[in-house]
Amino acid sequence: MFSRFDLTGKVFVVTGGSQGLGLSMAEGLVEAGGTVHCLDIQPEPSDNFKTAKERINPDFGGGLEYHQVDVSDAEGLETVVGRIADQKQRLDGLIAAAAIQHISPALEYSTDDIRKMLDVNYIGVFLSARTCARQMHKYKIPGSICLIASMSGLIANRGLIAPVYNSSKAAVIQLARNLAMEWGRKQPDGTGGIRVNALSPGHILTPMVEENFRKGEADPKEWEDNNMLGRISRPEEFKGAGVFLLSNASSYMTGQNLVVDGGTSAW
Repeated sequence: MFSRFDLTGKVFVVTGGSQGLGLSMAEGLVEAGGTVHCLDIQPEPSDNFKTAKERINPDFGGGLEYHQVDVSDAEGLETVVGRIADQKQRLDGLIAAAAIQHISPALEYSTDDIRKMLDVNYIGVFLSARTCARQMHKYKIPGSICLIASMSGLIANRGLIAPVYNSSKAAVIQLARNLAMEWGRKQPDGTGGIRVNALSPGHILTPMVEENFRKGEADPKEWEDNNMLGRISRPEEFKGAGVFLLSNASSYMTGQNLVVDGGTSAW
């Protein structure tokens, strides 16, 4: 029976897909039948990526591949994504999950560190979306794009001093609205029809967050107390949200910000 969650035969790009949230969401797309190309800055995929690829069930019909690229490198992105789309003459979706973190009080934040954060967290997201949309237009695919934002783009996040990260995620939410407006309507030449949404997770136990805990930059107990479920989420808890946003299950949803934060922003 046809399922609106079925991604068989479709091709996707996930940035920041070597580990953490990006990799987990990529796995979700593969489990739904999609062929997923993970992009990350590391020359080689992480051990977690290799493990994920080994456990793919061939019955899913999907696949998982890795490509090295810096999301702030517009030319490099165009080359890599162009090759991916050319393979099957299609590109159906993007999850833009690449992001970095830097913990520092606003009074001590250097200009260089601000630029570095925005290069990845905002410019990299913008370039990823633009690059994939160009391929969707080229092959006349009414695709779907999910920009990974954060509840930190909506609230003054307690227990984490990260003013640039938080404001960069607010920018991503607004970017999703604007791209949805610009790319949503089908054009006479067959282009358009691209849906763009943001996903705002709450606290997730990723390698980046584990490093924050190790350095004493954040307190896991405070984070647990900040939400209604009393715990920190795991990357695999966002698989369903990714499949929903990139499949026909969300065919009438665009320009929105899906908040999955254990109730933190609802207090």
